[in-house]
Order: sequence, then structure tokens, then C-alpha cells
Amino acid sequence: MAGLTGVDDLELATALVTEAGALAALMRADGLSAEQKTSVSDVVTAADRAAEDLVTSTLERLCPADGLLGEEGAQHDGTSGRRWVIDPVDGTYNFFSGLAYWCSALALEDADGTVLGAVHQPVTGETWLGGRDHPTTLDGVPVAPLADRPLSDCSLATYVHPSTLADPDVREVWLALVQASATPRVLGSGSCDLAGVAGGRVGVWAQHSCPDWDWLPGQALVRAAGGRAEVVEHRGHRWHVAGNQQAVAELLDLLHGA
Repeated sequence: MAGLTGVDDLELATALVTEAGALAALMRADGLSAEQKTSVSDVVTAADRAAEDLVTSTLERLCPADGLLGEEGAQHDGTSGRRWVIDPVDGTYNFFSGLAYWCSALALEDADGTVLGAVHQPVTGETWLGGRDHPTTLDGVPVAPLADRPLSDCSLATYVHPSTLADPDVREVWLALVQASATPRVLGSGSCDLAGVAGGRVGVWAQHSCPDWDWLPGQALVRAAGGRAEVVEHRGHRWHVAGNQQAVAELLDLLHGA
């Protein structure tokens, strides 16, 4: 990726997710095979790895003191106190299956928390950007601030692997959250879901045991849209919840009481 010298973090993040998504889409069009990681639905392709390599090589050149963490294995501690968190293809099962619901996602964090998040959905061409000093935008246009709505009026985007439903500490809590919402949605890409929450397309989001690359980009978008995004430990699991202020307060009450 040439021509990026001197850009700020927001411009850099936008360029990185856009280019990573474009590369993955091009490789999918040319045909791909997939390898299983932890299960038949947890897969990785050459496009995931190539897109992560594109992002990490650019960051290593432009921000050599910053740390890196990528879903496909990139890891560097850095010396600046900042870390880029990379999900080159979020929703790989959808991506490999030919579905449109996937994205490239990126977050930057420092000692005070998440600085920014960026999400690019190549099939729709949409790019979401937001963070500590940048109210969330969709394709450069500010989104409407999230207004309070009760949980009962909100769709709830979520994901739970069938194998985890055997654990009552997951199943009972998850069902309590789902049943309190207007309707559940299991769509297969956490960062796409959270971008949808930030943009008012999805009501709230809840998932347990979420890795940083699936959480931090969208967390930044939701907070920068005036929403709330929290992590709470409950019955041995870390639950990640996001949405408008009122609905998240209700989710947290349910978690504490479940």
C-alpha cells in the first residue's frame, strides 16, 4: 500500500480496512479453499491470511513502534503503548460460503482504552469509522446518535456456538437475554453486527467469550455513536453487550440477575 506516509490514524484505518476487504473479495472471486480451525464453522482461507499480511506489513512500515494483534496470528508487543487489533475477514464462514455479510475490521487501542474502530463491508461498499475523538460515520457522513429504546423494542444480534449451549451457565443466560428482546438475529459477523448497532439498523448486541478482534472495532463505533458497550463477568463467562444506553442497562440488569 503505497502513498500512505503522513496520514493520520483515522485515514490509515480507513485505507487499511478498505484495501484488506478489496483483496479478500478479489481472492474470493478467483476461488478459495478453507481449512478448519476449531470447528466446521470456524474456518480460515488464504484470503484471511493475505489480508492480514497486507495490514500488518503496512503498519510495521508506518507505525513500527505500535503493537499488533491479528486473528490469524500476527502479534507484536510494540513500545509506543498503542496496539492495532486486526480482523482481516470477520465472518469467514459467510465469506467462504458466498454470502454478503462479512467485513474487514480494525481497532486501535492505547492505555486509556479503544481509540478508534473501522469496519469495511466490501459487498455493500460501506465503511464505518468512529472513536474517542470522532463521532461514528458511515461513508463519511455522521450517523444519528443512538436514542434510548427499551430492550423489548430492540432486535438482539448475537452468536452462540451449539456446543456451548450444553453449559447451563451459557444457555440460561443467553436465553434470558434473547427472550427479553423483540427478536434475535444470528448473522455471523460481530463487527458487521456492531456497525449495524451503531447505525441504528440493529437494536443491541450480546455475545459471550468474544476475542478482541471481534469486539473492539465495533465497541468503538457504538460508543462513538452515543451508545454503551460493556463487558461483564457472569457465571464464569465474559459477556459483551452493546446498544443504546437504556437497552444496555436492561441487559446488564438481566446479566446480574440471571
